[in-house]
Amino acid sequence: MILINLLPHREERRKRRKAAYFIGLGVSAGVGLAIVGVWYLVLQQMTSSQQERNAFLTAEIKKLEVQIKDIATLRGEIEALKARQKAVEDLQIDRNVPVHVLNELVKQTPEGVYFTSVKQDGQTLNVNGIAQTNERVSEFLRNTANNSEWLVKPELVEIKVSTGGGGKDQKRLFEFGVRLTIKRPQDKAAEAPSQANAASAPASAVVAKKA
Repeated sequence: MILINLLPHREERRKRRKAAYFIGLGVSAGVGLAIVGVWYLVLQQMTSSQQERNAFLTAEIKKLEVQIKDIATLRGEIEALKARQKAVEDLQIDRNVPVHVLNELVKQTPEGVYFTSVKQDGQTLNVNGIAQTNERVSEFLRNTANNSEWLVKPELVEIKVSTGGGGKDQKRLFEFGVRLTIKRPQDKAAEAPSQANAASAPASAVVAKKA
């Protein structure tokens, strides 16, 4: 017996394919939405974690800024204390300088030279006086330039002729002004190592020549 299917099987097959297609689209859309949802949650978690890290870093930066300001304040106070300490030390060192300067003037002044005024301004010493001859002034300049431990860099500011006495006893004198630099004790201490090095250099050269 032969069975003949008279139903519209092609239309039924087309409907099944269309249903399967839409089901596949729905499943794909669902999977896509699920993936998007999971990724969104991951991004939210990452964003939240990053925001927490940023907040922590901001708080730590503020703490560091406060510490930096405190350190800068402490450094300023330390520098101020060092400046005060140095000023006190300089005053203690310089308090005996006038005595050395007066002794040096007495030692380096030749006969025939008389001082009328001596004025100190910091490390500068201005000396005015009267000399019997130009040579006496030149000798004073040479002595302070070559032999003085406390007075250096002599500079003749002015010199002029004046007369002293009266009548036949008038004498030709020379009024002069000299500017000198006072060498401070700390300057002498700083020069000591350099002078020692300069003295040792020729000795080493002699040893090298002998070798």
